[in-house]
Amino acid sequence: MSGETTGGDRPAMPPVRLSSEAELARDALAAPLFSWAARLAVWAGEEGGATGREGAAGVPVGAGGELLAEQLKEAVARLGLSEDEDGEMHTAQAWQLAVDTGLLEVEEDGGDSAAEGGEAGAEAGAARAVTITEEPVGTARPGDELDQFRAGSPQDVLEIWQGGLESVLADAATPSFEDLIGGLDGVTGEDGQIDPEAIDLDSLDWNPEKEADFLDGTLGNLYVLTASDQAVSAGAMVPLPVLAASMIVPDDMEEPTDAVLEEVSAAMMKLDEQFRMLAPTGLVEYQPVDEALTEEMDEEAELPENLDEEDVSRYGMVRLTPLGIHGVRVRMREAGVEAPAVGHLAEADAETLLSALTAYTEENAQAEIESWLAARTPLESARELLTASRGTDEDAPSRRLACQQALSLIGTEAQPALREVLEDRQLGGLARVWLVEHGEQDVPQPDEEMVFWLTVDTIAAQLATAGEAAELQGLVQGLVDQHAGFFDKAWKVDHPATGDVLEAMGRVHPDKQTAKDARKAAFKARSRLA
Repeated sequence: MSGETTGGDRPAMPPVRLSSEAELARDALAAPLFSWAARLAVWAGEEGGATGREGAAGVPVGAGGELLAEQLKEAVARLGLSEDEDGEMHTAQAWQLAVDTGLLEVEEDGGDSAAEGGEAGAEAGAARAVTITEEPVGTARPGDELDQFRAGSPQDVLEIWQGGLESVLADAATPSFEDLIGGLDGVTGEDGQIDPEAIDLDSLDWNPEKEADFLDGTLGNLYVLTASDQAVSAGAMVPLPVLAASMIVPDDMEEPTDAVLEEVSAAMMKLDEQFRMLAPTGLVEYQPVDEALTEEMDEEAELPENLDEEDVSRYGMVRLTPLGIHGVRVRMREAGVEAPAVGHLAEADAETLLSALTAYTEENAQAEIESWLAARTPLESARELLTASRGTDEDAPSRRLACQQALSLIGTEAQPALREVLEDRQLGGLARVWLVEHGEQDVPQPDEEMVFWLTVDTIAAQLATAGEAAELQGLVQGLVDQHAGFFDKAWKVDHPATGDVLEAMGRVHPDKQTAKDARKAAFKARSRLA
């Protein structure tokens, strides 16, 4: 899985906010596929099961632990899915999940274990895709994991859920045999069953590792969007075309070519099938691609370049659930990716906290700050934050902006710390703002030099954290309008970022003459420091 890198070249992800283990466990138990799997395991253990054999507990199964035709119908009815056109498919998937996770154990009629959780279950599922057995060769009974899943600790439930998720992810990344061989002509016998000997496995265009990496990468991108985009973090759905494009379109490609758009379309349809399989696990909430559009795309084989909001929703929408965030994070950490959770900086020093907050959404940043503040007194916190925000290095403006955010969450008990830095050239401006906002009296007015320094510092921080966003244009226009001869004074500000800030102001200001004045001022500022 990809991500940003830390100093030690270890991949890193932006922090996410996690639900409690108890909440996540409840979500896991309620996930349809896992709920069905548990109910089927209970059913298998009832006296006589569904076998028709009086006093014989368990359900007869085929070679791979799969339900036979007669028992499959009974299992569908047991789950109340008889009226669902996909009822048999859901039931078969839930049964296989129960086998893969150990909710069910399968013994051959001779007494040996035929299939039980983990890799054995997955291999049995692969074998079952080729051969279908109508004669029973074993019996399925409740496994040791069933009690843990139904009545164990939250950690027990989540561990079983995670193991089941791995099984479903492997299935989702594996195309059907029909897709692999481009149809079943020539590989089926007179009875309509697949003939394994008719399949040339070496000629199949399928790279299992590549397919798994694609799905992993997609979930990784969805995770990053969830962690870094305020709207997605709050529960907004991500359009499937956007997610597919994030996997296909190169970052430096301004306008996708027709060939790239075709790739995006193909990736989208692949993800549509995969997310349909993953949604019942509780990993994602998914709104599938409109079936009418699926037919249109099959004909055109290309995604339209311009989509309105209604079209976007018809092309599929997806988001990670809170349980999904947890599940993807677990997989990333197991893969060696640094994937922090909000609250992990509670014991960190103030400089580490302030430096990290630039990667957080506003809501997550507030939660991280509150966690950090809870471990300290208000006055101690304020002094540590102010000390850590000093500096003339490139990241210092961003630290001071984060410091302002953190100080806004501290009450008036911090007032002495703010008064102590009133004459500090780097901190005096923000200290005055805080004191006035908290209703403090006798706050000295800042001199013009301090006002201009704070202005440059604030814009430098915004450029570093948000770039030249639309809000910056309004800020720049307001500053220039409020201060006559703004650029005549601004270029003299003794701040390392003065030249860069003035140049950026020239780029975003809509008035040509004002923009020209800003660029001249930037040149003067750099010449003075040369």
